[in-house]
Amino acid sequence: MHMTMMRNALLFIALLTTPLLAQEDLLDLLGEEPDGPQYTIASFKTTRVINGHSLENTAHGVLDFKVGHRFGEINGGANEFFGLDNATTRLGFDYGATDRLMIGIGRSSYQKTVDGFAKYKFLQQCDEGCAMPVTLALVAASSINTTQTSDFWPDTTKEYYFTHRMAYSFQLIVGRKFSERLSFQLNPGLVHRNLVEDTSVKNDVMHISGAGRVKLSKRVALNAEYFYVLPDQIAEEFHNSLSLGFDIETGGHVFQLHFTNSRGQFERAYITETTGEWGDGDIHFGFNISRVFTVHRPKPKEI
Repeated sequence: MHMTMMRNALLFIALLTTPLLAQEDLLDLLGEEPDGPQYTIASFKTTRVINGHSLENTAHGVLDFKVGHRFGEINGGANEFFGLDNATTRLGFDYGATDRLMIGIGRSSYQKTVDGFAKYKFLQQCDEGCAMPVTLALVAASSINTTQTSDFWPDTTKEYYFTHRMAYSFQLIVGRKFSERLSFQLNPGLVHRNLVEDTSVKNDVMHISGAGRVKLSKRVALNAEYFYVLPDQIAEEFHNSLSLGFDIETGGHVFQLHFTNSRGQFERAYITETTGEWGDGDIHFGFNISRVFTVHRPKPKEI
């Protein structure tokens, strides 16, 4: 009798616990399943390759404070401390308005220019959950030269408009992270300048440009970018912008150390007004510093 009661009790406990164990196993399996597409991340370390935009966006609710510094030309010699005596600086703030939309504003000492932009990701490369092989983004930017009118418009015999100070830029970024070590993007675009030197120079400047990143170690990467302006669009004294540099990640900061033949750090400057030639040593050493702050935490999505 006692043995029968014990067997019945053990059978009841087994029947009670087996579904619970099975349920726990099922929940564990469900917890490992991805919630929707798994998008590719860290194709580039920051939202800028060097001068130009990368395919990356600042995260939703995150403010990115950027400091860009370009010293003078290295071939200035010891008298100019190889360019360190002269510098141009840009201070900027970029903000992730949504997961796909980033906006930003900056002010440069080069021509005392204020610039702003918006970058929107239409498509995002996926690792799992979808078959999208590339990231596609559009960047729309504008800039305003804020130097004194007497400096900007010295010829008082001609009519002056505030719109003469403005320029616009549009770029399409098509990029892909091929592996943990290699990323590449193409970014063809157009720069429109409201004011040009004379009728022999075009207001609209088209370019076909590209940038790449090679990861050298966990915290260091090599970057390169080149902006090729199509022929007969800018004055002869201007050249294509070429930049090489390193990204160094240190906690919440990303330092970018680089060499470039461009002084300006907004589209009109580095695409249409680059005066330096690498072959002549007209190279500027510079750096970008990025520091991010979370100013808004988006509500988690309901499941």
